[in-house]
Amino acid sequence: AADKIHLIPQDFFAELCEQIIQHLNHKIPGVNTAELCQRIQTSGVEINIGDLAKIANILSFLFSTAARNNLSTEELVTTLGSATSTLPKHAVQVIRHVWNEQGKAIAVSEDGRNIVTVGQFVDMKWKLGVAMSSDTCRSLKYPYVTVTLTVADPSGQITDKSFEMTIPQFKNFFRQFKEMASVLETV
Repeated sequence: AADKIHLIPQDFFAELCEQIIQHLNHKIPGVNTAELCQRIQTSGVEINIGDLAKIANILSFLFSTAARNNLSTEELVTTLGSATSTLPKHAVQVIRHVWNEQGKAIAVSEDGRNIVTVGQFVDMKWKLGVAMSSDTCRSLKYPYVTVTLTVADPSGQITDKSFEMTIPQFKNFFRQFKEMASVLETV
């Protein structure tokens, strides 16, 4: 994936690096690589979401390792010097700039085992639908609820998870949320 970095225009690469730093600083729940990938593709660059996600993971590892080792900007650039045959010059310049401006703010956990291993809720959307008919049944009139959860996984990649529920399933789902809310009120 590192060889695909040269495909990403400098402004998008800088935005990706800044989002990763913000994620590592717990200011945003994750990096929306799907949205960024779509914008990069709209600009005329051919890159797929998988490659962009790998690049984001590489950069996240780079910045978190540099923070853990308390590297200065020059130490980071020197370390990257061995990879300059792989990394384009504009990428090294962006990494240098972003690290110099925002890198020192990365909160480093004293205990590496405190790393979150579950996803983080970002957003939820829902809609009510009615199935009117199908190829095997002329008149269904069957209501359902579609829920889309937006979640940031532990590496910061934002993904959508969608599912449908029947009305009885939704009522059970809602009941469980009410139970959680009442428990939270007692805390």
